[in-house]
Amino acid sequence: MASPADALNAELVKQTEIFNKLRIENSNPAALEESRKRLGEIKRDLAALKPGGKDAKKRERLLLKTPKGTRDYGPGEMFCRDYVERIVKECFVLYGGAQLDTPVFERKDILAGKYGEDAKLIFDLEDQGGEQLALRYDHTVPLARYLAMGGANNTQSKLWQVGKVYRRDNPVMSKGRMREFSQADFDISGQWDPMIPDAELLSLLCTILTRLEVGEFTIKINHRKILDGIFEVCGVPPEKIRPISSAVDKLDKLPWSEVKKEMTEEKGLDPTTADKIGEYVKHKVGSRPLLDRLLADTSLTANVKAKQGLDEINILFTFLDAYKITDRVSFDLSLARGLDYYTGLIYEAIVEASAPPGFNAVEGLDPAPPTPAAAPKKKSKKGGPDEDEEIDESQVGVGSIAAGGRYDDLVGMFAAAASGDGKKAVGLPCVGVSIGLDRIFALLWPKWVERGMRSKEVFAYVLSAGGGLLPERMGLVQELRAQGIAADFLAKNKPKLNAQFAAGERDEVPYAIILGGDELNAGLVTVKEQRWEFVDGKKTKIESADKGTQVQRAELVQWLKTTTTFKDWSSGRLIQQ
Repeated sequence: MASPADALNAELVKQTEIFNKLRIENSNPAALEESRKRLGEIKRDLAALKPGGKDAKKRERLLLKTPKGTRDYGPGEMFCRDYVERIVKECFVLYGGAQLDTPVFERKDILAGKYGEDAKLIFDLEDQGGEQLALRYDHTVPLARYLAMGGANNTQSKLWQVGKVYRRDNPVMSKGRMREFSQADFDISGQWDPMIPDAELLSLLCTILTRLEVGEFTIKINHRKILDGIFEVCGVPPEKIRPISSAVDKLDKLPWSEVKKEMTEEKGLDPTTADKIGEYVKHKVGSRPLLDRLLADTSLTANVKAKQGLDEINILFTFLDAYKITDRVSFDLSLARGLDYYTGLIYEAIVEASAPPGFNAVEGLDPAPPTPAAAPKKKSKKGGPDEDEEIDESQVGVGSIAAGGRYDDLVGMFAAAASGDGKKAVGLPCVGVSIGLDRIFALLWPKWVERGMRSKEVFAYVLSAGGGLLPERMGLVQELRAQGIAADFLAKNKPKLNAQFAAGERDEVPYAIILGGDELNAGLVTVKEQRWEFVDGKKTKIESADKGTQVQRAELVQWLKTTTTFKDWSSGRLIQQ
């Protein structure tokens, strides 16, 4: 009987032949990827069977790194991330939302068939007690599952959730494209009059991005029914509509010539049909002018789907005027959103950094741009077929920082599948927006550093000028905390004054509260304000001969709360501009 090592070696030879054949024949990328993965698994299994030797210690060394596509965040970064998340949650509550939480993993059959070509990015998990599970890809499908479990009768609800989602993508860490990342979703479900909740979500998104100061942003909008109508009018076969839609969605990253090549050479679309589509998706002449142009296109308005979509966009613009956000919105026929569950309005928010470096959105739509944007380069690796290729981060944009749309059929789809009788279940119309917190962090963190923002919340540091006064320091710290003032002290019995000041400075604490025996007996404390400035691009504490201000101990809390620094504390600023 062959040993496990012999069996694995034989399988390795066989699988290597399969992999080389697939590579030479330029076979289906999915099949090639699956073969590559299997090769890696066999090699790892063989390595585990090898006995120890002179290299045993080297093999046993623990590689201290985070998994690919993930990262740690230090205290300063987390302070910024928490600030972003806090603003988003405040806006969610401001717009009448209620919080929801769903598991980070779902049954695999719940996620299957909902993401089109992106289904390959779902993280599968090992069989767990008879359940085939996978990490959630987004918050939308888990929400739809939750609503369907509730009988799809949760009318006119506004639900939001914030949490990690997972995609087995090629990461671009510096741009916030990761395998584990945070998303914040706000969804409106139920029967409403047309386009009211859609406009509400666009208003919410504008409010959030404005408060976060992401810079100039644009919300591109389109309508799935308009897009499907265009495809039908141009002659796209029904079975190719979703694949062609996925190709069109790449026009924000690739020139039209590359997108057309994917349509015709990879997805088998007739070149004449592709050219007809191009005549529509090149339209970028503004919002209302483009709508008027499409409404005047009799061949398009004769299509029932397209006409319904155009009428809904027309209603939407009236509401956008009421919200005073029309100037933030761009009607863009090249926006497609590749996910299968969208049924109506779709949108995404972009900033200048969203596009790849050097990519011109207008030139990118030209059939023969003079200087076409380069596709993201991949760095080759020498690790063999079991190693993922690395993306050249310098050639990749941040991408959209928020996106969403209407998905009226997803909840009903789950309800029908759960009934098992083949009957169409009652649906629940839904529309939502998803905000990429990591992509926003990637934009804001450099600005956060440049502006000298804080990294901690400690507002007051309690010191003793002699004798330790540990119980007194503890008592004052606890009193401040009870009144909502973040406070700390040096955890030593009799620390030197300089060591205490240094500890407070490391935490960038704006107020040092100094206790002395005589002052305490007189009911007084000394408060010294500490300030920072930029020197050669670095935060530096301003040295001052000021000995501080004596404040009545009983009035200390009120005194601190009336300071300008306290009133501005939630902004995260340390250095006053």
